[in-house]
Formats: sequence, C-alpha cells, structure tokens
Amino acid sequence: MASKAEERRNALRDRLITLAEQQIEQEGIQAIKARPLAQAAGCSVGAIYNVFGDLEDIIIAVNGRTFRKLGRFVAAALEGKETLPPTDRLIVMAHAYLDYAGAHPKLWRALFDLRMSADINVPDWYLEELARLFSHINGPVQECFPDMDQNEVDLLTRALFSSVHGIVLLGLENRISAVPRDQIRNMIALILRSATGNKKM
Repeated sequence: MASKAEERRNALRDRLITLAEQQIEQEGIQAIKARPLAQAAGCSVGAIYNVFGDLEDIIIAVNGRTFRKLGRFVAAALEGKETLPPTDRLIVMAHAYLDYAGAHPKLWRALFDLRMSADINVPDWYLEELARLFSHINGPVQECFPDMDQNEVDLLTRALFSSVHGIVLLGLENRISAVPRDQIRNMIALILRSATGNKKM
C-alpha cells in the first residue's frame, strides 16, 4: 500500500502531466517551462524535479499519453470494418491518423519534435505504446504480403507509416510541396494502394 508521501508524489506527477498536456495542446512543445508549470501546479520548481528528472521526462510522459490516445483512435476507426480488404483497412487507419493530427496538431507534432539526447533511457512503456500503434499497421501489411519475411514486413510497416506521416505533415503545414488539404486523403489512398499492389480507386 502506498504511503501518504507516495500518494502525494503520484498525484503531483499526474497533475504535472495533465497541465503539460494542456499547455502543449494550446501552445506547442516550446511552452513547457519549469516555472510556469510549477505555478500552474501549485508547487515549487524543485518539486517538479523530485518527480521528474527533467522537462524532457514530462514531455515523454505526455507523448506516451498521446500515443495511447492515437492508437485507440486508430483502432476505433477500424471497428465494424474488420472484413474490409487489408489495403482498405490501411487506408482507414491512415485517414484516422490524419484526422487525429488535424484535431490535435500541437500534441501530434510533440511526438516528433522532442529531440531525444543520446543518454536518455526511453521508458519501456513508451516504446510499448509506439509498438502497439505499429501493430495496427503490421497485420494488414502481413495480409498483403503473406510470403514476405517478418523483418521485411516490419520494415515495410515503418516505411508506410513514414510515407503517410510525411504526407500528413506537409499537407497540414501547407508546405510548398504539399497538396491541397482536401486532396490529402486521396494522396494517402493512392500511395497505399500503389505500395500494396492494389490499384483500385
């Protein structure tokens, strides 16, 4: 049973993560600074570092939540669509990814904007959430290429994710090479159908 001190520490940890999540949602990853965060949490700056090693640890915790929510959002998009062909399921997931990124752009960007230093030990739970997200893609890829070696399936899974991510990033940010916002979905479907050998449009 947790002691009163442990309960207070855990409560502060959860409060700091929630506040950081709200700040990133509104202002982006650059908004995470120790003094404003401590003021919002009603604690001292030193108390933050009694709970987290540094501010990067807080952002990692927020990103873990975001990965979990993103994974659930993608999984929910597949409900009732389990019998669709694998390429169509990949497209459904990719469109869900686009929808989540569009609805929570700053939290989504924080997943990729945090520069991990070489000496950071990324928590196992964080890697597990990332792996769970990739697992949603891995199944349909295996169905598309049943004779492919598992290592190649894993590599292709990451390649397809990277392709969709790049399209979403350029599209949402209106970069020079971006397609019009209303064409992002069509571009994603075209890439996934081409990559899986399914030319149906």
